Amino acid sequence: MIHIVLFQPEIPPNTGNIIRTCMASNAKLHLIKPLGFNIDAASFKRAGLDYLRSFKFDLYEDFDDFLNKCNPQQKYTYIITRFADFTYCDANLSNVDADYYFIFGSETHGLPDYIHEKYYEHRLRIPMDENARCLNLSNTVAIIAYEALRQQNFPTLSRVNKLKG
Repeated sequence: MIHIVLFQPEIPPNTGNIIRTCMASNAKLHLIKPLGFNIDAASFKRAGLDYLRSFKFDLYEDFDDFLNKCNPQQKYTYIITRFADFTYCDANLSNVDADYYFIFGSETHGLPDYIHEKYYEHRLRIPMDENARCLNLSNTVAIIAYEALRQQNFPTLSRVNKLKG
């Protein structure tokens, strides 16, 4: 299973887009407080659209709370950062029986040093122009989630279009 972990997300529309990506990709979403928005606020509900009615995510008080409740295996846990030496294409994400955890930092502060240190050997980056600072968080999540699913041959996803609506 793919697990998307957002460390202190700040912008409701990004989290809403990520909810839609998680819903479409059958990924589990984990949000680590403090959040930069109220999950009951209209802006968050608007960002999540009707997906919020059926999509469930887990909420944690802090990073230690997340680790204690999820206990992700170190070898299947990655942080996504522009400071990594390896690209996401360098990682073998093909084990369909593994629980892969991808940890993303907040939009303005990224991840704290202690998380970088803990997962130093499991830091991945998305290649981009050297003059670019970063990609949008929701775009980054989609790239990483679908790369893992591609390597696993999209095990839980439909390959045919079904007309909806």
